[in-house]
Amino acid sequence: MVVRLLADPRDHPREAVALLVGAVLLFAGLDVLYTVLGSRTTGPAGPWAGLVFRLVLDAAVLAVLRAPLLVTWLTIVGTAVLQLSELVSPGLLVASPVIGGDPLTLGATPVVVNVVVQMRNQRSTWVLIGVLTILATRPWDPSLLTISVGLLSTAVPALLGRYMAARRTLMASLRERAERTDREQRLLAEQARAEERARLAAEMHDVVTHRVSLMVLQAGAIEVTATDPETRRAAAGLRDAGMQALDELRELVGVFGGERTGESPTVGPPAPRVELRDLVDASVTAGVDVRLDCAGDADAVPAAVLRTAHRVVQEALTNVHKHAPGGRVRVDVRYGADAVNVAVTNSAATADAALGRTGSGSGLRGLRERVAMIGGTLQAGPRPDGGFAVRAELPVAR
Repeated sequence: MVVRLLADPRDHPREAVALLVGAVLLFAGLDVLYTVLGSRTTGPAGPWAGLVFRLVLDAAVLAVLRAPLLVTWLTIVGTAVLQLSELVSPGLLVASPVIGGDPLTLGATPVVVNVVVQMRNQRSTWVLIGVLTILATRPWDPSLLTISVGLLSTAVPALLGRYMAARRTLMASLRERAERTDREQRLLAEQARAEERARLAAEMHDVVTHRVSLMVLQAGAIEVTATDPETRRAAAGLRDAGMQALDELRELVGVFGGERTGESPTVGPPAPRVELRDLVDASVTAGVDVRLDCAGDADAVPAAVLRTAHRVVQEALTNVHKHAPGGRVRVDVRYGADAVNVAVTNSAATADAALGRTGSGSGLRGLRERVAMIGGTLQAGPRPDGGFAVRAELPVAR
C-alpha cells in the first residue's frame, strides 16, 4: 500500500498523519487476521511471537514522519531478523503455514519506502532503499514469487513516491509562476493607470487650468470696468468660483501624479476656505436636524484634505435629504496630526423618501474614489437601528 501524501507532511501534518495511521492499522489488522486464521509461529517463543514482532515494527512506522531514516533502519533490521530467524531457527518468528504474501518481508515496508522517498530525496535514502530491495528480493535464493513481492514492496513504492514528490514540486512551481505572472500583470496595470493619470494631470495643468485662469482674469476685468453694481457682483462671484476651481484643479493635478517644477502663479486673492458649518446650516434650513461636532485644529490640515472632508459631509447630507427625511443627523469631525476622521450618522427616516428613487447610486462610489485618491478609506453602510453611517479616514500628508 502506498501513502499518498497531499503535500509535504511537515506542512500538512493532519492529512499525512491520518493517511499514515490508516495504513499502519491496515497492515496491523492483516497481520492479526493471518494469525487468527492459523498462520502462527511454532518456535520456543510461542505461537504469538511472530505477531508481536510484526506489530511492534508496524507501530514503529508511525514515527516515519518525524524520523524517516531511523524507521527505515528499523525496517531493514526487522526484515533481516526475520530472514536470519528462518535460517537459524525456522518457526521462531516466521509463521507456518504462510497464508499469503512473503513471510520474510514486513507488510508495512511499502509505506516506509514511499514516505521516506517523498520526504528525503537524498543519496543515503536511495542506498537504504537499495538494501531493502536486496533483502526483499533475496537474489541468493531467487524465485518468481520472492522477486515479484520484493519489487512490489520496495522498488515500485519508491518510484511512485519519487513521482509524487516530483509532481508536487512541479505543481508548486506552476502555482508560484502563476502567482508571479498575476503580480506582474497587476504591476503593469498599475503602471498603465499611473501613466494615464499622469497624462490626465498634464492635460488638466496645460489646458484646463489655463482656460480657467483666463476666465478668472476676464471676470476680474469685468468687475473692475463694469458700472452696473449687479454686473460687478456677478463678476466677483464668477471670479471667486473660478479661483476655487483653480485651487481644486491644482490639487487634483498633484493627486493624479502630475509633476511640474515650481508653482503655478496665483490669480487674484486666494479662494475662500470651505466651511462645514455652511453645509450644516443649509441642511438645517431645509428642515433636517443636524448636529456638528468638530475637534482639533483645522488650520493645520492641508486644503486638499479639508475639501475632501467637505465632500464627504456634503454627499452624506445629500443622501439624508434623499433617503432619510425626518431623521436626525450627527456630524463628527476630528482633525488630528496624522489623519482627519469624519463620521456622519443618521437615524431612520420618519417620512416618505420621495427623492430616494431619483439617485443614480454613483455618489458614494465617486466619493470613495475621491477619498482613495488622497490615500484615505471610506466605509458606508446601514446601521442596526435602520439608519445609515458614513465614515472616512483621511491621512494628513506631511
